[in-house]
Amino acid sequence: MERKNFIRSLMIGAISAPVIIEACKNNSVADSNTSGTAGTNTSTNGTCSIAPTETEGPFPTKVPTSYVRSDITDGKTGYKLTAKITIGNLNNSCAGLAGAIVDIWHCDAEGNYSEYGGTSLQSTNYQSVHFLRGRQTTDANGLVTFTSIFPGWYSGRATHIHVHVYNAAGTSLKVTQIAFPEGAGTGVALVNGYSKGMNGYTYNNADNIFSDDKTGLEIAAVNGSLTPGFDLTFKLNVSA
Repeated sequence: MERKNFIRSLMIGAISAPVIIEACKNNSVADSNTSGTAGTNTSTNGTCSIAPTETEGPFPTKVPTSYVRSDITDGKTGYKLTAKITIGNLNNSCAGLAGAIVDIWHCDAEGNYSEYGGTSLQSTNYQSVHFLRGRQTTDANGLVTFTSIFPGWYSGRATHIHVHVYNAAGTSLKVTQIAFPEGAGTGVALVNGYSKGMNGYTYNNADNIFSDDKTGLEIAAVNGSLTPGFDLTFKLNVSA
């Protein structure tokens, strides 16, 4: 079973009508601006609103308590990405939520996940390694910071990062995914799919996860360049 079909099957019970997939954007993400720096995006993330809940997907971290760390690269190479995620409390005017537990995970430059593989979902076997996975606890301002690499992509999905938020007692508060701005001059365009290029890439508005985010609440702000790297900022509000 392909990953796209697997993820779609997880969502069938949560919707009563088929998701209408919009046509792919016509602009090529291979374009870049003259400065080689990621440009402005149109994300509405950061407002006191709640992003859609999404599936964890087929590759969640198996034992997240084992990977409490801010640097999650674990030997993987790629363009540096510093991810700054702020958790806000919807029940407190979206003020930063201290003490929340935040797990993130994403694929490598080739589109593969650690802890899985050797199956029809992912042929490359990475079952014995744990790269690009980590857990942090938010500070007094609700902020966690991870050092990683800019994610690659795989068939059927746009570039993304998975996020699972818990309260201090370990109760799940939110599962969602972070999307990246696309189009000329963005980080996605500058990275250009690493060695695989962008042929066959699925854009956000055709992605079967992000197509329900009509206002851009799942799109992060991403700025920077290939060298020294990119900065991602994202505000995720939860009910706590």
